[in-house]
Amino acid sequence: MTRDTRPPYAGTRPPKLADDSPGFLSRIGHGWADRQVPAPVDDAAAQAAAAHRARLSASFPDRTLVLSAGQARHRNGDADYPFRPDSDFVWATSCQAEGAILVLRHRPGGHDPVLYLTPPARPGERDFFASAAHGELWVGPSAGLAAWSAALDLPVRPVREYAAPADAVEPAELSRVVSGLRMIKDDWEIAQLREAVEHTVGGFAAVAAEVPRAIAGNLGERWLQGTFDRHARTFGNGPGYSTIVGSGEHAPVLHWVRCDGPVRPGEVLLLDMGVEAKSLYTADVTRTIPVGGGFTPTQRAVHDLVEAAHRAGIDRVRPGAQYSDFHFAAMEVLAHGLADWGLLPVSVGGALAPEGQQHRRFLACGIGHHLGLDVHDCGSSEYEQYHGAPLEPGMVLTVEPGLYFHAHDETVPPELRGIGVRLEDDLLVTGTGHDVLSDALPIDAAGLERWTREQTR
Repeated sequence: MTRDTRPPYAGTRPPKLADDSPGFLSRIGHGWADRQVPAPVDDAAAQAAAAHRARLSASFPDRTLVLSAGQARHRNGDADYPFRPDSDFVWATSCQAEGAILVLRHRPGGHDPVLYLTPPARPGERDFFASAAHGELWVGPSAGLAAWSAALDLPVRPVREYAAPADAVEPAELSRVVSGLRMIKDDWEIAQLREAVEHTVGGFAAVAAEVPRAIAGNLGERWLQGTFDRHARTFGNGPGYSTIVGSGEHAPVLHWVRCDGPVRPGEVLLLDMGVEAKSLYTADVTRTIPVGGGFTPTQRAVHDLVEAAHRAGIDRVRPGAQYSDFHFAAMEVLAHGLADWGLLPVSVGGALAPEGQQHRRFLACGIGHHLGLDVHDCGSSEYEQYHGAPLEPGMVLTVEPGLYFHAHDETVPPELRGIGVRLEDDLLVTGTGHDVLSDALPIDAAGLERWTREQTR
């Protein structure tokens, strides 16, 4: 006689799992050791956020302010995209908790801040096992409200107690003001950006070292993209934006994030990549390297022109200069070079005139942008604060000229088609000039050839 090992419902429809079963409830709710978890914020970050709130408070002395972290976006089925909090909220709190809300309620002489959070669901609570967002059975032991309050030196209350103030500043107006405040980085923020750039330089080396394997194994651009993204996740929060790896005819595509093409010897490889630090401040660096270790004469000619424009742009980054100065300086160099190659249908002066701009067929985008918590930082600012403003110490920005000759562009000679070159560095405006944060990577063609060969030995 054999033992019947079939479940008791064999041959019938399995019963629905009952989360209200008395046996399950009594078993799941007890016997768990108490775990006290600190809030994931260090003292320096909390102090920086407090200083940011003080600047924000001074900008709205008589009005109530509300900043929200936001929620993860739905992906498909019961899956969400990974959560990344709103940058204005992070700037003002250094908190990265999903669904959190900061209220600065005005009073004479300033504001009283309160942070609202969803507390973790712990053993004994139904959501301990029922909430995939906040139940510790799903997400692990988490910091409670008291831990957050101690770390941030703020009153912290359950988000269920939050009631929207009737007199709060409109979100669009608040975003414009915060965007302007975020332009000037303090010492803590600059240190975060230096760290992000340092890890990004390491990521470039990791990617260059994998180029031979990407070729030999027919793994292509996607392998290199994955290499950098793994590096960014290991040494920071992750990539600060969708990693761009464009080889051959994909190099001229401005935002080639599909990264599904091959990597072939003799082509140029455009790498636009940035590590986002755990504080969420991101780097944004671009280099174009030769696959195989050496540029062809035509590739080098394009790179040399872009380098000349890059150096001209960087030279204009200094306090007191207009933000647009580095853009125009780089564009002028590119226009002269394109005219020398016979690629402009008008004179250089005609091309550079506002009504001309024919040279921009080969560079339709801008030459740079502010950098910080967002890769294109401070994007909600008014024109007068951003493009129409002078540079000031503490600003961090990128300079990124390029030339992009698409493979199907019949207006250029065949030897240029399929070549895309961009150089991008991250610069801190100082009291006397600038500091190139990403200068550990060479920008000249010969230097990049040597650097590429060194990584692949």
